[in-house]
Amino acid sequence: MADSVVFMSVRELGELVRTRQVSPVELAETFLDRLETIGPQLNAVVTVTRERAIQQARRAEEEIASGAYRGPLHGIPYGVKDLLATSGGIPTTWGAAPFRNQTFDYDATVVRRLEEAGAVLVAKLATMELAAGMGTRYASASFTGPGINPWDRSTWTGGSSNGPGSGVSAGLVPFAIGSETWSSIVSPAALCGIAGLRPTYGRVSRYGAMALCWTLDKLGPMCLTADDCGLVLDAIAGPDPNDPTASELPFGYDDSINGEGRGFKLGVLKGVVEHAEESVRDNFHKALEELEGFATIEEVVLPNLPYDAITRTIMIAEADSAFDEFVDAGTMEELSAPDSHYTAYPRYAVLAQDYLRALRLRGVMARAIDEVMSGYDALVSPPELAVAPLIDQENQARGVDVMGAVRNGAGLPSISVPSGFSESGLPIAIQFMGRAHAENTVLALARAYQSRTEWHRRHPPDMVPEDAKE
Repeated sequence: MADSVVFMSVRELGELVRTRQVSPVELAETFLDRLETIGPQLNAVVTVTRERAIQQARRAEEEIASGAYRGPLHGIPYGVKDLLATSGGIPTTWGAAPFRNQTFDYDATVVRRLEEAGAVLVAKLATMELAAGMGTRYASASFTGPGINPWDRSTWTGGSSNGPGSGVSAGLVPFAIGSETWSSIVSPAALCGIAGLRPTYGRVSRYGAMALCWTLDKLGPMCLTADDCGLVLDAIAGPDPNDPTASELPFGYDDSINGEGRGFKLGVLKGVVEHAEESVRDNFHKALEELEGFATIEEVVLPNLPYDAITRTIMIAEADSAFDEFVDAGTMEELSAPDSHYTAYPRYAVLAQDYLRALRLRGVMARAIDEVMSGYDALVSPPELAVAPLIDQENQARGVDVMGAVRNGAGLPSISVPSGFSESGLPIAIQFMGRAHAENTVLALARAYQSRTEWHRRHPPDMVPEDAKE
């Protein structure tokens, strides 16, 4: 098969598969080969699921030939962050050496739903150990090695969905499933120059996913375009009897919402780029100018609440509880990053009353934010205040991440899409954060922005096959 399909969107690939111009088997083999040859160069892959992939691709090919077409994901290869359970003896390592041989006898709900949609699982993709449950200070916190950014191999992908970020960016998979507790979908998406959608808390079942923080964890798609994110979310969203936190509210992707034809209203937090790198700050202002072509933009001041402290207290307390047996057993010493050997111990200092107070204040925060956002379609900001850091450089926060605290503390949907590049050629992004369950609105905004820009059509130069170059 011609490698020209490598950087096609899911929608484009789906149409070629539907009309039988492209064989699902040949498509799977193309991406399997890239996973096996390029994947190790980027530390992006834990397990290539070749046998399962070929079986699923053959079934898809037979079904489509017989007229039993399931939809736009039928026959499309994909990868999942390696904290989602997969059956058939395929390891689920959680990115951590102590669990490198761990297997499950069932598939996570997301994996099962994608199989029902006809998608083809080709790989388990790398994650920082325990989904960065012991911190993201160092890129080396994974037994598969630091996540290497395909745009510049001296820089990293961000955490903790590093494999999905680099995998989609490098054309190893057309789409992937990542997870987010604080910024682990939008951050790698931003730093790797792809689209990443973090859905509303509860929109997607987490059954079969490693738990880091029960009231903050979310699963979502990482793709080349916002439209692709909508197609994938349509397949994986919905209630699940195996996950009592999964929302009963139905979701259907509405790609008919035309951003060019409606007057969106956007809010920008006052001082949101105050601590940003100059390249990110300049890019954000240029992106706002582009957005003014189809939206009105106003500055927003949030109520004075300790957003970061609320969400961070919940995250620290729940993460420590999730791994208490692991910590008590002393197994932390087997983790890859040296500081991961002791990170959990100081967290025991978080008092139960502080955790409960944070949970109560989260309700106050959610109501306050919803009141502010009731006047806007979304808040817009950079998802990252700096470009991808060097692999051997300690990852340090730039100021307080108010948007990260708000979007995850309140469980709000947000999508990151590419908005340009720094002078050094590293991706820069913009994000749209909406009200709870307003995924269609943020997707429409991102689609409208991408219809007016070409940033999402750029790919890491040395990852583009010769016959795919224009």
